[in-house]
Amino acid sequence: MPDKLDISTPDAALFWLRWQLDMGADEAIAPDPLDRLAAAPPKSAPQPAAQRAQPAQPAPITAPPAPENAPAPEDCHTLEELRAALDTLHHFPLRRTARHTVLTDGNPASRVLLVGEAPGREEDLKGRPFVGRAGQLLDRMLAAIGLSRGAGDPAQSVLITNVLFWRPPGNRKPTEAELGFCAPWFARLLELVKPRVIVTLGGTPTQRLAGTPQGIMRLRGKWLQCAHEGLDAPVPLLPMLHPAYLLRTPVHKRLAWRDLLSLRKFLDDLDND
Repeated sequence: MPDKLDISTPDAALFWLRWQLDMGADEAIAPDPLDRLAAAPPKSAPQPAAQRAQPAQPAPITAPPAPENAPAPEDCHTLEELRAALDTLHHFPLRRTARHTVLTDGNPASRVLLVGEAPGREEDLKGRPFVGRAGQLLDRMLAAIGLSRGAGDPAQSVLITNVLFWRPPGNRKPTEAELGFCAPWFARLLELVKPRVIVTLGGTPTQRLAGTPQGIMRLRGKWLQCAHEGLDAPVPLLPMLHPAYLLRTPVHKRLAWRDLLSLRKFLDDLDND
């Protein structure tokens, strides 16, 4: 056997090929053979920066004009009417690709409104927000401070929704056009529910409802306000980390627990007023 690996000649390359076969190697590490003895292709001259290909940008998704007989948010006077109206908006691209309109889950009389970003796969299949793994974690988090989406008592219940009512294909991040389309419908939901406190889960709902570009890690745990002309007064808003993020980064559950305790104190103060 040679002292070192040498495949510079056909005889040497053949020796090492036979040696690998004797050792039991029966697969190549690449789908196509590679001639390592061939001359390397010449390097092309670098292109000027102005001529380099730019990555393709996805085309913005916008809704075509609504039909003349399409319902308007102000025509809805209950959550049931709001859900039924949203379900008819087939001119909106996301409505056409989604199985269900995902509006709310929980007690509409609750003082607490939790707001996420958009439905995922499980939510789209079942037509309810936060029913997947992240939703199951959220239920356990709420139970730890005495709250539940299934409670009949408004003081112990929550209502859950998203700023986008249909699942984006592949669970991608919603576009500004999609969020803007849902904005007046979400505003009508606020007018109908009139929450005493809003908890935003993640960066997108926090930025839209609090009107700030800051990220969720800088905003979480800080009491902000959601101002809307349809409400009697600005609503206190508490940003929290999204449960899906906590599943990926469990070390930050301690931050979520602090925020839950802050919410519990706020509700206790309401009870004592």
